[in-house]
Parts: sequence; structure tokens; C-alpha cells
Amino acid sequence: MKMKRIASLLLTGVMTLSLVGCGGGNSAPAADNTAKEEAPAATEAESTEETTEAADTAEEATEAESTEEATEEVAADDGEAIDLSMWCIATESDSNRHSYEAAIADMAEKYPNVNFTWEAFENQSYKTKIKAAVAADEMPDIFFTWSCAFLGDFVDAGKVYCLDDAYENYKSELPEVMMGNSTYDGKHYGVPLTMNIVGLFANMDLLKEAGYDEIPGTYDEFIACCDALKDKGIIPFGCAGKETWCVTEYLESVIEKSAGADTLNEIFAGKATWNNQDVADAVDTFQGLVNNGYFDPSGIGLTNDEVKNNFMAGKYAFYMNGTWNCADFAANEEFKDKVKVSEFPVINADKAKLGQLIGGPSDTLAVAASSPNADKAAEYAFELGKLICHYGYLDGCGLPAWTPYGDTSSVNELTQTVAGIVANADTMVLFGDTAMSADSANTYLSYVDQVYGCLLDGKQFIEGLAKDIQ
Repeated sequence: MKMKRIASLLLTGVMTLSLVGCGGGNSAPAADNTAKEEAPAATEAESTEETTEAADTAEEATEAESTEEATEEVAADDGEAIDLSMWCIATESDSNRHSYEAAIADMAEKYPNVNFTWEAFENQSYKTKIKAAVAADEMPDIFFTWSCAFLGDFVDAGKVYCLDDAYENYKSELPEVMMGNSTYDGKHYGVPLTMNIVGLFANMDLLKEAGYDEIPGTYDEFIACCDALKDKGIIPFGCAGKETWCVTEYLESVIEKSAGADTLNEIFAGKATWNNQDVADAVDTFQGLVNNGYFDPSGIGLTNDEVKNNFMAGKYAFYMNGTWNCADFAANEEFKDKVKVSEFPVINADKAKLGQLIGGPSDTLAVAASSPNADKAAEYAFELGKLICHYGYLDGCGLPAWTPYGDTSSVNELTQTVAGIVANADTMVLFGDTAMSADSANTYLSYVDQVYGCLLDGKQFIEGLAKDIQ
């Protein structure tokens, strides 16, 4: 019951968050922009446990009936075999790989009449590949995409199949709020999978060498910890300069905890200018961390896999990245007891506060409008998405966009900690390169890359983006 209560609290909390700043075009916000009210007290959760247990039984029966009906509908094709293809980013080294493999294996048993083939591509190269495929009308039937503006560009081009009809079969299992980031002009175009935030991961063995038993809770304590780590010859941070999205995990957290989540949301949405002094100050703060020697200087030429492996090997004390990493960390017997996760501390308490997070529901499956079996692919995508979410949650690759089902007691402690952070969250700001349109995101990433390389400062960053992003 403990994990079911956590999942229930999590989903309730997420529904009241300001999740995303999706701006421009037809993009719609994922949820209303009201702040989350104070989380229920533990005594309230305990008092509703018996009611929750009774409700769980009824819900599971309802879910089973709903799943059976949907399964029959997908499979109903007079036994005629059809071909469906999918592209995604679940490469062999990706923490989500197992969830895809397990889900696809289940689907093969359920739908023997579907000849399903799939390919996985590395994150950054996939962004180029899928955009080229969309432009050339050479898309697979089902494709992985990031929500908000990234998917919105494809929707605006008329290349994505509307999922409204198929979604009717899954409303009881997939909350409408989780569909918000892939809803445009009131129509649904994506199947959400898991959701994640940026986490501050720490190797506690290294922190203990510097005299810290917990991850510092304030920014001043955090800086003192970084200095103590340096004195011990330990590099505080590793960051993959070869993959600029990894740099944004650090920079966006610093901006959010300096200028505030609402400010960053408005900027990403195109409702406010980049020419903001608080943002400039935050960029200078980030560069100060780099110039003070808190980052591994060789990181600028490393990939994310290399940096992540270095972190697990004990080269860095901290690693800022998506909470999908909980799965790999928890699966590593030598490392799992050393690592903890928290959110980045507040830098400017006048503008920001704890509970303001980078992340939200983003990983999505979509269906190509050009698919010769688009209606069948739509139903298949929902069934597959539900299974990927299920296995991904059990593996610790993220928090569920779908209502959890079955035995979730195996969910690792890191993911449980993240669930608690999200349940107490105030606001979420979706990753910048996803929240913005493709052209704006590319311009933004170019500037972020220059910041990490110390080729421009905060003033040049905000003035340049204000000029180059209209």
C-alpha cells in the first residue's frame, strides 16, 4: 500500500502543477497555471488507506475490463496481418531499453497479426533524423517524440495523426492532464510515457570524504561543499559538453533557482524577452561554477554516457541529469547504496523557491498521418505506451504518466525519493529545447554551448537571444 499511496499523491500533485511553458503556434499548456496547494498531511494519507485499498480493487477490475475491450478492438482485423514500424531513442545503453523490450515482447503475444519492427537511435542524432523524415514524408508508423513545441511543429505541418478517437478507450487510465503537452487546438496527438525532472545526484561516499553526510540544502552550503570537495582533490561536477542538452540540465536549474520558474516559463513560451537581468546574473553564476574549477575540464569533450560512467566510477561528486537515471543507478550493485538525489538549492530566495523543478511529461509516442494503417497504429501506440510506462516505472526510469497498476513494490528508493520531490513541487518548467520551437531551440542550444565554453557571458547571452529569437 505504501507505493500506491505515493503514486496516488504524486498523480494528484502533478494535476495541480504549472507544468509547462509551451508557447507559440498551436501549443497548449499541460495544466492550469495554478500553484499546487500544500500536500496532504501524513495523517490524512493514513486515514484514507482503507478507502484506497477498497478503491484499488475496484479500479483494477475496471482497468482489466478496459484493457480487454481495447485489446479486442486493436486485434480485430479479421485476422489480417499488418505491418507497423517504430523509431525511438531506446538504444542499448539507454536506461529505458528494458521497458521497451519488455513492452514489445508483451505486444507480440497479444497481437500476433501485427508484424512490428523497431529501430532505436542516439538522442541527438534522432532529433535530426526524425525532422528530416517528417520533411520528406518518410516517417515510420509510430515514432518517439518530445512533446510541446517539438511535436507541435510536426502537428502544424499536418504530419501527425489525431488520436482523439483512440484516446476514448484509455481515459480512465491516462489522466487528461498528462495529455496536455501533446494537445494542440484541443486535439490529442501523442501518447505520454513516463515523466521526469532534473535531479541533483550525489555520490555520498565522496561527500563524506569532504565532511558531509547529506546533500547540502542551501546554496551557500552547497558552494562550501564544492570547495571542500576541491580541497580533497575531488571534482564536484561532470557535464557532457558534446551533448548540449546535458549542459541545459545545469544551466536551466541555475536560472530557475535564480530568476524563478514563472520567469523561465514565460521566456520559453515566447511571452517574455530573454533580455532579463536575473537571467544574465544566473548565467554568470553558472559560469562562475565553471571558472572556479567545479566542473571537470575534460567534460566539454565527453558524451553523456562517458560522464555518467565517470560519476558512477567515483570521479565526480555530483551529476545533474534526468531522473530516468534512477534505473541505472539502482541496478548497479556497487553504486546503488552510495547515491542520493535531491533538487538543486535556491540561489535567489526573493525570486525562486524549493519545489520549482525542471521537467514534466515529455516522452511521447505519436503516429504518422501518412501511415497506411494509422487507425490501427493509434490503438497499438496507446497499448504499447501503457506497457512502456508500466515497465519504465518499475525499472525506475521515471514517474508514471499513466495510472500505476499491478505490484509496484519493487520501485527503487531513488525513484520513491523523486516521487516525493514531485509530490511537493510548486511549478515545473519543461526542458527548454523541448518547450521552444525547433528553430528557437537550435538557437538557444548554440548559445548554451558558448556559455559552457566561456565564449560569452550573461549579458551577451540575454542580448543575443533577445535579438535572435523573435
